[in-house]
Amino acid sequence: MATWKGKSRGTLLGFKIYVQIIKKTGLYTAYFVLLFVALYFIFFSFTSTKSTYYLFRKRLGYSRISAALNVYRSYFTFGRIQLDRIAITNGLKHKFTFEFDGVEHIENLLQQNKGGILLTAHIGNFNLAKHFFEERHSKAVVNLVITDFEHRQIKNYLQSVEGKSEVKIIVLKEDLSHVFEMKEALSKNEMLVFAADRFLEHSKTYRAEFLGEEVKFPQGPFKLAARNKIPVLFVHLMREKNFHYHFYARPYKPVEFTAQEVLKYYLEDLENMVKKYPHQWYNYYDYWNDFS
Repeated sequence: MATWKGKSRGTLLGFKIYVQIIKKTGLYTAYFVLLFVALYFIFFSFTSTKSTYYLFRKRLGYSRISAALNVYRSYFTFGRIQLDRIAITNGLKHKFTFEFDGVEHIENLLQQNKGGILLTAHIGNFNLAKHFFEERHSKAVVNLVITDFEHRQIKNYLQSVEGKSEVKIIVLKEDLSHVFEMKEALSKNEMLVFAADRFLEHSKTYRAEFLGEEVKFPQGPFKLAARNKIPVLFVHLMREKNFHYHFYARPYKPVEFTAQEVLKYYLEDLENMVKKYPHQWYNYYDYWNDFS
């Protein structure tokens, strides 16, 4: 797997345009414009198109034609969940429904008073999870651990149109000050959220099989959980038909409680999610490092 450079897709201008479209003409108009934006990325974002085609063709076993069509669908779905995020926080939340699958596991985690680690991935629309915690677990404090430095402008702009979130941010830093922030959060029975399907350059990694091929994953989240015996949940928020979102929470049930064991069960859960929602796993770079 090629090293992720910490760069996510999207531009500040693009987000501003979509915010104005939604506010002035509505969500359906924004979806219509997105049909053409997704087509643009097919032809002018070669690396991400090739990597997504490889996912469908080689890792999920689609036919050539089906794989090509589903690359387009993946781009469109990615754009749509970004638009949903803006719409929900700008007065259109009533258009959407939410299903909470496994809510009891979050309640059990909070009752243990040890803090918790929520392992997710770059899949679905976990940015909307703040609405789940605000409505269903108002006392829960969630810290999203991120590495997205260079898209601070977009994050700041989205916060200005979305409003303040109850989800806190811990940024991974070279001076390792984030380690103390994470320890403090856990000591207060707060939860740490990691998207553990990517790693940055110079990170320590584990090799493991994912979708039939060996790739690398960051050691940090898995070691943190295992060394301190912190309760772990695998969580995802996935878009379904008719403006419906499905929140999944599944517990890690330790046998040996090692970092490699946590990783093993995390990947089993993630594989199930990718196979069930193949258009909602968004790693638009040379993830596999062996396109063919």
